[in-house]
Amino acid sequence: MLPMKSWIDYWNTDTPIYVNSRHQFLHYRGIAHDMRRLLRTSDKTVLDFGCGEALCADEVAAACETLFLCDAAPNVRLKLNVQFEQNAKIRVLAPEDLAGRPDGEFDVIIANSVLQYVSRDDLKGLLNLWRSKLTSGGRLILADVIPPGVGPLTDARALLDFAFHGGFFVAACVGLLRTAVSDYRTLRANLGLSTYGEAEMLTLLAEHGYGARRLAENIGHNPARMCFEATPA
Repeated sequence: MLPMKSWIDYWNTDTPIYVNSRHQFLHYRGIAHDMRRLLRTSDKTVLDFGCGEALCADEVAAACETLFLCDAAPNVRLKLNVQFEQNAKIRVLAPEDLAGRPDGEFDVIIANSVLQYVSRDDLKGLLNLWRSKLTSGGRLILADVIPPGVGPLTDARALLDFAFHGGFFVAACVGLLRTAVSDYRTLRANLGLSTYGEAEMLTLLAEHGYGARRLAENIGHNPARMCFEATPA
């Protein structure tokens, strides 16, 4: 196996980040539930940017007219195309396809658990791109944003709590040990994860033409991470 040099390389493989199939299913089911909670009846076209395997995307698609799933990992996109090929409301995109989409196409763009894997310079470019693709009055939701000081121990506690209530606690304990010697730990040490304070994120969004606020609840199981809602100013 060739050494992985980027987070895209990592997510393009079968990763050990999910301790078992139950963990993976509950993870994506929770995300789909939280995304639906944030959608309004007027939101017709939704983009899930950095969607991952999105196992329960059909539940999100049921709440809108068209759901675009966008992921940088080619193998993930292949799985998405196979899983949702019969769902006419779901379309799969690569990030490089997004620039060619019509401006003002999306009522909502959701980027969940994405910002930590993106450099600050790349995020600035994405903020400009996303802004151009939102409808007038559209919303950008940035979720699972890691604040400074929230590290692996906090993430592990959140996972164990999620596992305890989800019925896979023993598997989670084993999985944490496996992750500790995995490529994820190596990449996290070598590449790091991007972190943002609340005030820093609000300032960054304002600098790129958004009015924004922090929401009370995150998307997903980790309450130590943050969620922001932004609209083009």
